[in-house]
Amino acid sequence: MITNKSQHSGDAEKSMKSYLAPLVQQIQPSGIRKFFDLAAGSKDIISLGVGEPDFKTPWHVREACVYSLERGFTGYTSNAGMPELREGIAQYLHSRFAVDYNPADEIIATVGGSEAIDLALRALITPGDEILIPEPCYISYSPITSIGGGVPVGIETFGENQFKLNAADLEAKITPRSKILILCYPSNPTGAIMNREDWEPIARIVEKHDLIVISDEIYAELTYGSNHVSFPSLPGMKDRTILVSGFSKAFAMTGWRMGYACGHPDLIAAMLKIHQYTVMCAPSMGQVAALEALNNGMEEKDRMVESYNQRRRLIVKGLRDAGLECHEPQGAFYAFPSIAATGLTSDEFAQRLLFEYKVAAVPGSVFGLGGEGYLRCSYATSVSQLNEAIERIGAFVRKLEQERLG
Repeated sequence: MITNKSQHSGDAEKSMKSYLAPLVQQIQPSGIRKFFDLAAGSKDIISLGVGEPDFKTPWHVREACVYSLERGFTGYTSNAGMPELREGIAQYLHSRFAVDYNPADEIIATVGGSEAIDLALRALITPGDEILIPEPCYISYSPITSIGGGVPVGIETFGENQFKLNAADLEAKITPRSKILILCYPSNPTGAIMNREDWEPIARIVEKHDLIVISDEIYAELTYGSNHVSFPSLPGMKDRTILVSGFSKAFAMTGWRMGYACGHPDLIAAMLKIHQYTVMCAPSMGQVAALEALNNGMEEKDRMVESYNQRRRLIVKGLRDAGLECHEPQGAFYAFPSIAATGLTSDEFAQRLLFEYKVAAVPGSVFGLGGEGYLRCSYATSVSQLNEAIERIGAFVRKLEQERLG
């Protein structure tokens, strides 16, 4: 008997999908990766898509890792991470951002900042809890919340307010089921920052409604013109906050997957229980590299930040000259221009820009409320590439104008 292979394959595929958890089936793939994958393998594409430094990890950091391997340092570390690394993180946070954590029981080294966010949410969520998320925001917060049994509640921020979180808008979304507020400033995708005056009314609301805060400060070192204000440094906020950060952005260490979380001992202990049963510990050689970055990597970090600042000014001026309204980002390495005047949706604009002018950027719609009508452009690429991308974007905008005029 001859079996219809394609029919059999289709039946098997349908059968296997039926085993998947409905919640997982409902989650959409990353909108950022969609455009990254479209650009992959295509010639002459300039990518402003993925938020990754174009710098290599500093050589002395790589060398420290190599030396650790040569010495045979390839085993497990403590679940929470090497004591030396946790001490280094504590000293760094004290000196840079005026927050103090006990490395013995208030810090955990994680597999990137992403694992730290996941651990924090899983440790805190009781099914049905509402998780407050200012948007546009990093695309992972809502899916991870849903996977953990929580209910993501978006709070829209606006370009005319430089995408800062407004206290009245936050309070309007709070209900008796609200439990956690996720913050990400400097912001991915908008480049917005919050200064101390911006944070103070937010802190009062957090205390008033007895909220726990997860503060994703992965871009803390990437600010321009002002110093980053860490949310747990505000009065009364340290014990209410899980501070999440890592080494990917400031030290050009994305592939090393090294992050950390800091917070009250009870919260960190709960996160550690999940961590030890899922990943055991962060990679030992990565921890060595992270410690080297903290101890001896600040000069290279400062040079990278100055380069980003130069590119920031370049891309904002270029986008404005091209006819796109663009607020001035004060942090991270993203510009978030408005494309609403072109008459296209974010997705339409991004797709046509990619296929017609070979520039990959991310439609703002993938970042949640308030993202439609915008485009995320990473300027963590070379000046020559940015100049060429700006020229192509300008040509595309002029073409759209001609189309509108008939």
